[in-house]
Order: sequence, then structure tokens, then C-alpha cells
Amino acid sequence: MANVVVVGSQWGDEGKGKIVDWLSERADVVVRFQGGHNAGHTLVIDGTVFKLHILPSGIVRKGKLSVIGNGVVLDPWHLLNEIENLRGQGVEISPDNLKVAENAPLILPLHANLDNAREEALGKAKIGTTGRGIGPAYEDKVARRAIRAGDLADSELIKSKVEKMLFHHNALLKGYGQPLCDGDELVAKLLELAPKILPYIDTVWKTIDEQRSAGKRILFEGAQGTMLDIDHGTYPFVTSSNVVAAQAAVGSGQGPGAIDYVLGITKAYTTRVGAGPFPTELFDEVGAGLGKRGHEFGTTTGRPRRCGWFDAVLVRQAVKVNGINGIALTKLDVLDGMDELKVCTGYKLDGKVLGHLPAATADQERVEPIYETLEGWSEATQGARSWADLPATAVKYIRRIEELIEAPVAILSISPEREDTILVHDPFAD
Repeated sequence: MANVVVVGSQWGDEGKGKIVDWLSERADVVVRFQGGHNAGHTLVIDGTVFKLHILPSGIVRKGKLSVIGNGVVLDPWHLLNEIENLRGQGVEISPDNLKVAENAPLILPLHANLDNAREEALGKAKIGTTGRGIGPAYEDKVARRAIRAGDLADSELIKSKVEKMLFHHNALLKGYGQPLCDGDELVAKLLELAPKILPYIDTVWKTIDEQRSAGKRILFEGAQGTMLDIDHGTYPFVTSSNVVAAQAAVGSGQGPGAIDYVLGITKAYTTRVGAGPFPTELFDEVGAGLGKRGHEFGTTTGRPRRCGWFDAVLVRQAVKVNGINGIALTKLDVLDGMDELKVCTGYKLDGKVLGHLPAATADQERVEPIYETLEGWSEATQGARSWADLPATAVKYIRRIEELIEAPVAILSISPEREDTILVHDPFAD
């Protein structure tokens, strides 16, 4: 059976929750491979709404193994809170169905403090982070001073690592005029936390490999979107990890051969949260209408999303960078009732036509979208169960998108409801 990687093909918020929910029902193992609790997935199962930030989506289903991989930065206090919240909704969570990588770096309170201090100091030039300490935690990982989940088993090691970490962090906090971190207090918090987290700690690369050998279906679940990737996104207005499909292998301790199918979640228009370039952004009533009809507010932050026309250039770039085999096109119903639609097919920059987004930030800010205008449709798409149920012009819109991004639609979503999904190709069937 195929193992599937789910990635966002835009700036995140593409509607991964519903698609991942649908896929997780068919998977045996669900693995989070990057990011932190800055992610937000909303699942609706039998009328109950579950909001997940760090836990893999498979956790809400019985009989599934959920794994938090080494590519994730983990706030252990948030993890415990999320576990308790879900238990309050009747979800069974134990070390039998949740495994946490022993080499996953921890997010500590000082990381969030530094994150917020930096954003405040940047003023109007701020990145637009969630302020949850994701970036500083990844910095400590790369700088080889991170405390990792498995370290919680060794109290002396914790004390030593906290001392070395504060040598760096307290100097930064002092420079920002922020209160210094009390090392003894932090150590005490970690030692109090340890017995609650340690039962979940596991050698997850080995566990996943054993599941693969047993022929289990594995779903690798990403957060954010390709254009927020630290290498391939609109740098520096990006997240602090690799978001692309290749990270699924690295962030879970598997080889590239573990990936059989890459599904790119793609919204039928474009949105973005936070600062940074957005070539097709709309500042008029059309953009406001998309935001209102699409309920475009972040699951994690509650911030309103910036809205614009579908950018085929960006999505085609994501298709190439991720090796996307097919896309799940979401929120098509938000476009119902619009007389005409525009799709960005290229950019103009200094008199030249580009078929990709340049890497330089200044150029990203200056590119002008080249639009192709398509006919809209007045009929409702919600409730369709096949292509034949869709308005003819909606089908034309989808087919044109497929041509421009050079990838087929594998799944079509036409409302937040689970049943409003048209399956064209089952990713797990490959």
C-alpha cells in the first residue's frame, strides 16, 4: 500500500484539516514531520469539532497510531494541555496510540519570550510569527544547544543543558530589555514535567520502519505551506522549518523510498496570513468577499487572512519543488456566484515575463501578476458528488488550473462537510 505525504502548496491555510481527516481514516499511522503548535487543523467528525495544533490528526480515530517526529519542535506543556482537552471530548490517548520522537527538540517558555521580544523590536518590519517560540527553538536545535524530549530522563543532563542554554538566551533577553530567565525555576518545571511526557517517548524512526515492514498505510502530515518553507518560501517571511515533501522523510527518520505519493492541498484562490509578498492580493470588495465567504481566519491565531486570485505560478512552483503527484483542490464553493474569475499565469518584472517567483525579496515585492480571465458560474457547487454535478464553467476552471500547474486534481472539496468531496484518484491506491 502507498504511503502518502500531505503538503500545503500555497502559504498554508489551504484546508488541509478536512483532507487530512479523510485520509487519516484510511491510514494506519499518521506522522507529523515538521513545525510546532503554530499549526492548526480543524477536524469535524460526526458533528464534533476537534482543533489540533501539535497532535497528528489520526489521534481522534480509534485504532490509529499517531507519531510526532523528530522534525517537530515540541512544546511539552502545550502537548499535555491538548491531550487533556481531547480527552475531555472523549478521545482516548495513551502511550499505546501516541509516540513522541526522543530526538524532538523542546520549545521552552524562554523561546516564546524571545520570539515576542524580537517581533516587538522589528516594529513594522516584523515577520508575523505566532509568537509561540517556534523559530528560537529551531535556532537552538541547529546551534546544538537544544533540550530534546529524551533528555527529560536525565536530571543532571537537564541542569547542564539549561545552564549552557541560558548563557546564550539571557544575553539576548537582556539586550532586548526583557526579564532574564531563572535557570533553577526552568529546571524545576522540566523535572516536574518529565514523568508526564516520558511514557510517550519512543524511537520513532524504528517504530515507523516496523509499521512499513508490516505493510501499514502511513500518512505523513505537514503543517503550513510550501511558500512558507525556510528554503523555498518567500524568505524571510517564512516559517523556521522545511515544509516541503522531502522533509517528511528527514523529519521522521525514514529514507526517501518511504514516500509513494505526494498530495498538494491547494485552495481554489489564494490566501496568506502575516507579512510578506503576495502578488495576487486583492484590496477591493472582491478580496473582502472571498474572505467573508471563505471564513478566512487563522485556526491558531484568529488573524484575518489576506485574500487574492489563484496564483498558478506559485502552485506550479510548489508542484515541482515537492514532486506533487496530484492536488486536493479545496474551497471551490467559495467562488460560487462570481461573474468572472482571474488566474495568475505569469509575472512581469522590469519588462520581462517570468514563469516563477524569484528568490530575491525585493523582486518578490515588485512582480506584477499577469492574469487570464475565466467565466464564473452562478450555480452552487456544494452538494456535487461527481464532475457531472458541477457547473460546466466550474469544470473548465478546474481543467485550466490543472493545465497551468501541471498536476491533476486527485480530490475536489466543495464545502467544509466531509461528504462534499469528489474523489478522482485515491492517493493510497498507488
